[in-house]
Amino acid sequence: MKTYEDIGIQIPRIYLPRKGTDLTKWAVIACDQFTSEPEYWQEVENIVGKAPSTYNLILPEVFLEKPGEEARIKIIQEKMHQYLQTNILESREGLIYVERTVGGRTRRGLLLSLDLECYDFTKGSTSLIRATEGTIVERLPPRMKIRIGAELELPHILVLIDDPEKTVIEPLEKSKGTLKKAYDFELMLGSGHLTGYAVPEILEQQAVASLRRLAKPEIFAEKYGIGADKPVLLFAMGDGNHSLATAKAVWERMKPDVGLDHPARYALIELENVHDEGLIFEPIHRVLFGIKKDLFTSLKTHFGLQISYTPCTGPEEMVRLVDEASGGTQVLGVAGGGRDFGIIAITHPSSNLPVGTLQEFLDVFVKEGGADKIDYVHGEEIVLKLGAQPGNAGFYVPGMNKSDLFKTVILEGALPRKTFSMGEAREKRFYMEARKIV
Repeated sequence: MKTYEDIGIQIPRIYLPRKGTDLTKWAVIACDQFTSEPEYWQEVENIVGKAPSTYNLILPEVFLEKPGEEARIKIIQEKMHQYLQTNILESREGLIYVERTVGGRTRRGLLLSLDLECYDFTKGSTSLIRATEGTIVERLPPRMKIRIGAELELPHILVLIDDPEKTVIEPLEKSKGTLKKAYDFELMLGSGHLTGYAVPEILEQQAVASLRRLAKPEIFAEKYGIGADKPVLLFAMGDGNHSLATAKAVWERMKPDVGLDHPARYALIELENVHDEGLIFEPIHRVLFGIKKDLFTSLKTHFGLQISYTPCTGPEEMVRLVDEASGGTQVLGVAGGGRDFGIIAITHPSSNLPVGTLQEFLDVFVKEGGADKIDYVHGEEIVLKLGAQPGNAGFYVPGMNKSDLFKTVILEGALPRKTFSMGEAREKRFYMEARKIV
């Protein structure tokens, strides 16, 4: 495989289902979606039936650390071996240009492998590939159990580049009429359409040259108005932060035994341009389950005179007030928690982003037994639905401007965890392609 160590990428050998496979049944959504909606995954299982599917090769997080987990992991690894041995999968070496159309928008991506030697997810990292949010290392061990011993990886990881001149991915869109399609089909359960094109070597070289230009220290420094001594950030995590961190943790464990020339050194990802018009940053809302203490008393105790609560006439007013808020006071919506709908306003916040200020409170509240658990959900409808259920509370949080991402990470480090999502739940990446990691 061709590697470009200066920009931390490898041209992968990608495995796709052989011709004749029902691709709508083959591809399923990222495992970390619909974690509070097991009925979604039951519907997936019903659709797939006995057909070859990536559903058999991944562990939806709705089942993570639940009874039967070990048996599921064993079956996943057996299925990987079976699919390889029975030629359900076919391989080709090269990049794949991807288009995903959903909700009236099309976003564009490029499938390639990143060098985990160039990635560091720890706080304060200055590596070429960086996390954009805090990584919870306690979440890695159960995910590592799935990857250790697996023959294949299937990516739902989306990584971003800051390419305002659109030099890396967008030229492939202009050439797609001359490219061979690798797949072209409708995704299940209203998640849109997915098309992939095999990228020939001449266009591959153009993309590599454009990435190299973005990684030049002088261009990097001028773009962000920083000193030339600042280490280059070329690749910033978009979605799948803990999946890439899991791949890194497994690689560091393996490396002393296998050496540097091993496929597990790399991770397959989809690269997207933060300036793609089809790419929308959506806020990730919070839901508390099983509340045991008075939520609003606890908020007042935590924030003191900095917090105020205002009831709203309904969810529409709550959402509007949060979305229209500006200035130094941070505004968040609350659904449930013993009341109907309202907003909380926080002055002199502890974090630059409302979600960060809120998260500091939620972590303490759950740790001290105020609620059974917290979940992170996508979309206005689901946070309102879950928050309104007895014993729950939903927090509707404002989004962030995607154009601020790179500069914020460069100057301030990783954002609070679960700050943003690249689209809502049904827009998340589907498992389609695989790569051998043994």
